[in-house]
This record gives sequence, structure tokens and C-alpha cells, in this order.
Amino acid sequence: MSTEKQVLIYSEELRKKYGRVSFGRFLIAWREAEDLTQAQFARKVGLSPANLCDIEQGRRVPSPSRARKIARKLGLPEKGVVALALEDSLYWEGFRYTVELKDVA
Repeated sequence: MSTEKQVLIYSEELRKKYGRVSFGRFLIAWREAEDLTQAQFARKVGLSPANLCDIEQGRRVPSPSRARKIARKLGLPEKGVVALALEDSLYWEGFRYTVELKDVA
């Protein structure tokens, strides 16, 4: 099974167990798992500490291209991270959808 598929299955299991996972909560969990401060983690993912704080607190949602850059910096499959950012954007507009991205041939 590919890493990307494993991430999708894991994401679905998390959603079933804990409900909606925001992009900000995802970043907080990742940062805390690596035992990094906001400033250290912001440097690692290429954000300013203020921007990271806004994302973690749900005041901002990254664009798909920014989410892709963050995924690459963390070594994660970009589709899952971009989908999470898109879900947050939709959520704040009142849509309660999940997003699954597929490659176009």
C-alpha cells in the first residue's frame, strides 16, 4: 500500500474517532510531536511565527500552494495536506464537506 493511501486511511480513521481535524490542529500536533516551539517550527515550514500562529489558531487558512509547500517541508504526501487546507476553507464558508484529491491523467 502506498504512503499516500495509508495517509488517507489514517485521516479517515482520525475523522471517525475525533471528528473534523483542522489544518491548524494538524500543525499543532505535528509541531508538538517534534517538540518544537512555534518559532522553530515556523522556520522549518517556511512561515513567519505570526503567520503560523494565525494558522494554528484558525484565524487563517493556507492557500493550496502554501499547503503544498508545508507538506514538502515536512516530507508528507501533498494531496492529503492540500485537501485538509481546502476542507478548512470550505468549512469557514459554511460547507461541511470532506475533500479527496485525485490526479488527472
